[in-house]
Amino acid sequence: MSESAVNQYEDQFSCPVCLDPLKEPVTIPCGHSYCMSCITDCWGQKEQGPPYRCPQCRESFSQRPLLKKNTLIAEMMETLQKTSLQTAAVECDVCTTEKNRAVKSCLQCLASFCQTHLQLHYESPAFMKHKLVEASRNIQENICLSHGRLLEIYCQDDRQCICCFCMIDNHNGHRVVSVDSEWTSKKKELKKIKVSCQKLIKERERGQRELREAVKSFKSSALETMEDIEKVFTELICSLEKKRSEIKEQIRAQEKTEIDRAEELHKHLDQELTELRKRQAEIEKLLNTEDQIQFLKVMMQKR
Repeated sequence: MSESAVNQYEDQFSCPVCLDPLKEPVTIPCGHSYCMSCITDCWGQKEQGPPYRCPQCRESFSQRPLLKKNTLIAEMMETLQKTSLQTAAVECDVCTTEKNRAVKSCLQCLASFCQTHLQLHYESPAFMKHKLVEASRNIQENICLSHGRLLEIYCQDDRQCICCFCMIDNHNGHRVVSVDSEWTSKKKELKKIKVSCQKLIKERERGQRELREAVKSFKSSALETMEDIEKVFTELICSLEKKRSEIKEQIRAQEKTEIDRAEELHKHLDQELTELRKRQAEIEKLLNTEDQIQFLKVMMQKR
């Protein structure tokens, strides 16, 4: 895999929070993935509480989602990291002054060569049969530590790369294939994992869209219900207000009638009191007179 391809994959599997390749990746319900520590720190902040939100799409969750390691993405990241180390810029071992970038590594020479110094492997019969691979700084890892031979065989039973002498000494009867064959097989597996991951991403995105539509529909329904309730209660309040006004008007009319009646009675009583006081004064005057004849005349007039 080329360095540009590795970088492209690493960009696809980078954490939206720290922007670095995912470490201990976790996938939350909306389908987005983060480093375990990044999303934990993000949700652990004081201003972050129910509802918990996805930092990327801002989808909210009423309860804090349970975070579990996404083993599928973790395996892909491990493979990408190993590939990244192998495809990192490697310097030519032959250049003496300014080191040019190596384009190939030779498993027989155990050295890496730039485009200029690699020509010998293409032109000289002595080097044409050498096995060239993508430039790698870990070229020594391709050599068997026990026999000093190229690791060109893969033991499927022990799951390790071996040389031809290892196969005879320690892996006799085991299922073995060439490293190229196993590499091709594993690459196919990784591509399947990638397809599976892309499928999961699409499913999560579809689920996310459906959830957004459901929330939108719920909000619309809730708003419509609220408007209906508002209308009903407004009409009810208007009816009650009208009834209250009518009752208050009736009470005021009754109050006026009773007050008018009371005032009329009060006026009549005032007149009677005036007459009675006047009569009382006359009687008092008559009682105080000593003229008997005059007293009797007045009494006869009163009759």
